[in-house]
Amino acid sequence: MNQPSAADAGTIALGGEFTVNRLGFGARWLGRRGEDQAVELMHRAIEMQINFIDTADLYGGGASESLIAKALHPYSDDLVIATKGGQIATADGSRMNGRRDYLREACEASLRRLRLDTIDLYQLHAPDPDVPIEESLGALVELQAEGKVRQIGVSNLFRGRIQEAVELADIVSVQNQYSTADRTHDPDVIACNEVGLVFMPYCPLASGELAAPGEKSDDLVDEPLGPTPAQLALAWLLERAESILPIPGTSSLQHLEENVAAASVSLTPEQRTKLG
Repeated sequence: MNQPSAADAGTIALGGEFTVNRLGFGARWLGRRGEDQAVELMHRAIEMQINFIDTADLYGGGASESLIAKALHPYSDDLVIATKGGQIATADGSRMNGRRDYLREACEASLRRLRLDTIDLYQLHAPDPDVPIEESLGALVELQAEGKVRQIGVSNLFRGRIQEAVELADIVSVQNQYSTADRTHDPDVIACNEVGLVFMPYCPLASGELAAPGEKSDDLVDEPLGPTPAQLALAWLLERAESILPIPGTSSLQHLEENVAAASVSLTPEQRTKLG
């Protein structure tokens, strides 16, 4: 029996510098089950040829970045690590901070936690309504010129703001919420595909809802040994556009293996029609 492999999804280029397997890992919940489980999960992800990991300084107050380093440093040459800056945790959730000085400090802190000299892909976590985007992206361009960042991405930018970002910096990726259950950003997917930007859908399983029993994809599972609802949702994303790089996240080894196995799932015409 073949082992699940992210390589089964094919590859995708991030700018002109990196090529990764087209099913990544979102590390938002990495430390939820403890440090030992997180390390085991990262090792298993690498065994299954996941070579793109997305995190953020906001996740666990920096704990996600530190756990990635604990598990995988020194990193293999083909591993691409992406992180984000520009949001601060508060008692009520989070708030944006897109000031130049703050983004520089955030990037430096991420470099230390990840034990890196250069971050492969550094993303503006969200635009700050109180700061011109020229200032926020300008900070990332400066960090790139200094060799602290290789590639620049944006998150939670929509419609015309993506084009605005492209005009201000050499953007290679956009990360917005997107799944079979939430297609609000269909226009952004199309735009990214047209101009050669990678689109990374976060919450590709709608925070686990698409993997839960009783969801609409249940009736698309033909037999007990066939694809699970979660795998169908991920396979739909992989087929939706060549620009899409899904980054499902989990703290469970079982769910990690289930997600990676979606890389080899092909939707039937009936499934494709029903999912839309």
